[in-house]
Amino acid sequence: MDALRTFEGMLAPNEREVLSRLTTPSRIQAFLDSIPYSTDPFYRSPLRVLRDSKAHCFDGGVFAAAALRRIGHPPRIVDMKAERDDDHLLAIYKVKGHFGAVAKSNFVGLRFREPIYRTLRELVLSYFEQFYNLEREKTFRRYTVPLNLESFDGLGWMWDDAPLERIAERLEVVRIIPALTPGMIEDLSPVDERSYRAGMLGTDPAGLYRPPIREEDEPQEALP
Repeated sequence: MDALRTFEGMLAPNEREVLSRLTTPSRIQAFLDSIPYSTDPFYRSPLRVLRDSKAHCFDGGVFAAAALRRIGHPPRIVDMKAERDDDHLLAIYKVKGHFGAVAKSNFVGLRFREPIYRTLRELVLSYFEQFYNLEREKTFRRYTVPLNLESFDGLGWMWDDAPLERIAERLEVVRIIPALTPGMIEDLSPVDERSYRAGMLGTDPAGLYRPPIREEDEPQEALP
């Protein structure tokens, strides 16, 4: 816990006051919901999230892991990997043996989960229907085993931006678990109009992933 004490020693009084109010996972989520979604192409450490009052999905997940650590949970993250879409980072926690999650997202349905899920698979699959792109394709495909950020304490991940790139790299090499079979993927239906509009409520268009046009969808030249 030396890293946590070092982190707290760097806080300005107003930053310490903000963190002191984040005493439950739902309050951590409320804080993330209260700050703008970042469209910046770089990572922010938990300390910088506090100072800049903005975060994107990755920043928010790492911040949530740090905030959960302060209230007694291991700082663990899970990367949900997508096809033709951005990945999504969760900070996970357990209460009475059940999983919950805190997350920052540009989409309404990809944020908080109560600790009611018996397994990690149950938890990540609860995001499936709300995980879609601008083409209304359901895009979630795989997820990582949990990564405990305590292993990055020596790099100062709670207050230094640089180690977040190392964390992102580690998430590419840890064990990845398929969420769907090829047959399931082949039979997926598009997101209906009402669900699509509901999930897009309040999104920042600048932060939306725009999938490339599929070769089969490109306009064909008329034959002479």
